[in-house]
Amino acid sequence: MTKIEQTRLLMMKKIIFPILALFGAMSLFAGNYGDANTNDLKTKIPSIVKPVFDYWMRDTWVMLGPDGNYYLTGTTADMSRKYSGQIHCWDWNDGIYLWKSKDLKNWESCGIVWSIQRDGTWQKNPKVYMPNEKYARKSINDDPLDNKFMAVWAPEIHYLKNLKNWFIVACMNNSAVGAGSFILKSVTGKPEGPYVNIKQNETKPIFDEIDGSLFEDTDGSVYFVGHNHYIAKMKQDMSGFTEKVKQLKETPYTPEPYIEGATIFKKNGKYQLVQAIWSFRLPDRKETYIEQQGIAGKKMRYSYDCIIATADNIYGPYSNRYNAITGGGHNNLFEDKDGNWWATIFFNPRGAQAKNYEKTCRPGLVPMQYREGKFSPKNK
Repeated sequence: MTKIEQTRLLMMKKIIFPILALFGAMSLFAGNYGDANTNDLKTKIPSIVKPVFDYWMRDTWVMLGPDGNYYLTGTTADMSRKYSGQIHCWDWNDGIYLWKSKDLKNWESCGIVWSIQRDGTWQKNPKVYMPNEKYARKSINDDPLDNKFMAVWAPEIHYLKNLKNWFIVACMNNSAVGAGSFILKSVTGKPEGPYVNIKQNETKPIFDEIDGSLFEDTDGSVYFVGHNHYIAKMKQDMSGFTEKVKQLKETPYTPEPYIEGATIFKKNGKYQLVQAIWSFRLPDRKETYIEQQGIAGKKMRYSYDCIIATADNIYGPYSNRYNAITGGGHNNLFEDKDGNWWATIFFNPRGAQAKNYEKTCRPGLVPMQYREGKFSPKNK
């Protein structure tokens, strides 16, 4: 090789290699499918968002009823019971509470609309763990609060237009019969109930996992959505399933992390699958939804995010997921009377981002926008 050729090669290395390195860095910054950029300002909950009222709650759910009222429910706690000095819902609560509002600002309590002891059948005979007795199944979150169980979790209230009646879907965390989801029907046609079990879950859960949900399609068909990836069409009279529970067709992360709180709604003719996923900062953890730039230390959850994927068919296949709300996990999205979109949150107390909130486990509402086929918080 001549000196001229050697000089040209050296110049090419000096120019091309930095360009390749820049592209590599850009690719790394963009992240792979499943990476969590929870520092993205576009997905952060606006600082102006505060609890809509002061009451301990998780898994907040809101829907607009035909009477012009918004109805709100969620996982509540017995304020008189504490474990390790904390109020929580893991080992005990007494039922499902409901609130209503005309304007999403002023909320009126409707009280308890379904009591475990008063209204439950199989639900009212739970396994109660003693203080020195440890729950045999290891907690997913390695949380000591998850070792004692007797509570109803994640209630959702739904008005089904085709039946002109109110339904509630919820789950028992653990009982003598077992953990699982169930569906309740109002016997008066009113959101305040009283409510009774539908036929298929009169003696046991209709679905063996937590976090059941309902979705009414534009043709009046109703679907049960279960835990994270499961679905089954309901009978027209809502007495039970018309088919076996099947798994949704999704574009999963590889490997797929633990997911919960799945719900479905529709926007512009597309099915929107909403799921709740923890982001971690654990390079050695076998997860793919990992916070890459956060401030969390080792072995710490970072945030509990609201993830959305879309499909043309309710069974899927669903598109790649995207993070719609950092810290907005296990929630729902709904449209108000004026066509504006909102998302519920509960200011999750777990994870590194909890320190951003003055109060956690409170019901909150985030104004949302829909741009270029994606939902995100409206920051202006």
